This record gives sequence, structure tokens and C-alpha cells, in this order.
Amino acid sequence: QVQLVESGGGLVQPGGSLRLSCAASGFTLDYYAIGWFRQAPGKEREGVSCISSSDTYYARSVKGRFTISRDDVKNTVYLQMNSLKPEDTAVYYCATDALSAVVAGNPRYWGQGTQVTVSS
Repeated sequence: QVQLVESGGGLVQPGGSLRLSCAASGFTLDYYAIGWFRQAPGKEREGVSCISSSDTYYARSVKGRFTISRDDVKNTVYLQMNSLKPEDTAVYYCATDALSAVVAGNPRYWGQGTQVTVSS
């Protein structure tokens, strides 16, 4: 059974940093892509970043500030978020499926989400 559990969210001041974790079970990262998505109140869900066995992808709004990485031993994907802005406030979800599905924004398997709030 595929399971994804996010952690690491919280309240941070503008300019601060957070690291989100996505612990995967029921499958190995080698064969799937993992994506981070976010949804702010009243807004549509948007893709933030994605990692496959060989590539990484970033939304323009986070490129240069966020870094996605993976630890295949721990079966965990991380999202290091630096220089956070109030507009980064959202619930962040990790999700997995084949790369094409993740890039298209339609992965089958989702975590429960973790709240990130950027505010002074």
C-alpha cells in the first residue's frame, strides 16, 4: 500500500527557511517521481517541484529559493525552502506516480499535507 507522510511545516517569518519531508512507504523511489504541490486558501492547487530518478523540476515562483532532494536509503524526499515569502503560505502536499502524471498534476497517490505559514 502506497503511503506518503509529510512533515516539517510550521510558522516562519519572511526570509526564513523550512525543510519539508515526505516519507514514502509501500514502494521504492527508484521507479516513481515525487512531486510537491501546494494550495493556498481560495486558490487552485499548483505544482511546486518534482524529482525523478534523474531530473528535478521547479515552478518559476520558487526556482532559486527551493531545492528538492531525495534519500533513497530513507525512502524520503525533501523540499528545502529558503527566502520564504508570505505568498508561499499554503498547505503543501507530496504526491507520487509516474513522472508524466506528476508533471501533469494528476498523480494518484497523495499525502495528507502540511501547513506552511509565512508571516511576521
